[in-house]
This record gives sequence, structure tokens and C-alpha cells, in this order.
Amino acid sequence: MTAAITPRGAQGRQRRQQALGKLSLALVLAFALVLALALPISATAAPEPQDPKKQTPWHLYLDAKGAYEMKMQNGDQVLFVDVRDPIEIMFTGFTDAVDVNVPFLIANRGKWHPSKPNFAMEKNPAFEPLIARALADRGLTKETPVILMCRSGGTRGAPSAVALWGKGYKQVYVVVDGFEGSTVKEGPRKNWRLKDGWKNAGLPWGYGLNREKMYLAE
Repeated sequence: MTAAITPRGAQGRQRRQQALGKLSLALVLAFALVLALALPISATAAPEPQDPKKQTPWHLYLDAKGAYEMKMQNGDQVLFVDVRDPIEIMFTGFTDAVDVNVPFLIANRGKWHPSKPNFAMEKNPAFEPLIARALADRGLTKETPVILMCRSGGTRGAPSAVALWGKGYKQVYVVVDGFEGSTVKEGPRKNWRLKDGWKNAGLPWGYGLNREKMYLAE
């Protein structure tokens, strides 16, 4: 014989079912939040450079347009760094899309380069600490994606990223064509930097600097 279900028993069972339903929804939402936080911020990736000297341990690369897209889509959740010498920036141009200028190499105006007709370029010993400070000042952590941009993505792009390897940074991107791009090989403008790069991609830039973002020697 089947026992009759009393109104009080039916109400109790209904309350338990509602509680289980709310718990299941909470678990689903919590899982979705964890998954969203774990996923990297999307961006249009650039192919990995063939030159090993331009590769990084993260294997994360953007072209100039991809870097701009990533910054515009994610705003303050990405740290965009110009790693060029500030004097170089003053003469070749600047984009206010970057968050901060932290030079990887700095011209030593008291020392001549041993094999090139210019001043010696020396590593900035404060490079990594200044990147860490820039993150902390914005309430960010080393989990935050960092984008590094130099002149052409060559001698400073990947090396500046490698300087951050092993120091807790989780996502470090290099702009493979840099701010000025690469040189054309033929024609009346041979050796001019007119190929690829931020300046040649129609992205915003100018010669005026943002004092709040520029590196000032102490």
C-alpha cells in the first residue's frame, strides 16, 4: 500500500527541490566565473617569428593592429609598455594607447658603441622592477597580460620579454613589427621604415609626449 503524502510533506519536498535548484545554479555560475578568469584575454595573434632571437618563452605575439585591438577591447586589464629609449620616442613618435614607457635599453651618452656609429645602448637595470611597479600602481598583478613594443620588434622586443621570464609573469606579448616597422629594400625610399609597424598601420600616434607616461631618469 502506498503511503499518502500529506500537504506538509509535499511542501517540505518542494522546499528541498527549490534549495537544490538554487545550489546547482550557484555552482554553475561559480564554475563559469572561474573558467572566465582562467581564460586568456583574446587577441588576434601574429605568427611566431622564424628568427630564434625574436622568439620568447611564452610564444605570444601580436602585430601592431592586434596590440591596439587587444588594448581597446580590454582597457585597464592589459598593461601596454613602450620599451624604447624616451629620447628615441621624442624624435620618432609616440602613441597614447600605451600605458607607460619603460626603456629596456638606454643610450649612454658618455660612451660610444664599439662597432656602430652611435652611442652605446645599455640595459636598464630597473626594467623589471618598473614593470612590476606599473602593474601594482594600477591594482594589477603579474597574472595581467603585458604587451611590449619596441621600434621594429627586433633587438629589444623579445629580449625585453625574456628579461621578465621566471619572475612570475603569466602572459607577456611582443609586438612583432614594433612602432616604426621594417625598412623597404628597394626604390627611392630604400631603407625607410615604411613597412608594417604601428606608424604604417593607420593607428593613432603623434610627436607630442604624455609626461605622465614617460620614463624620467632618476
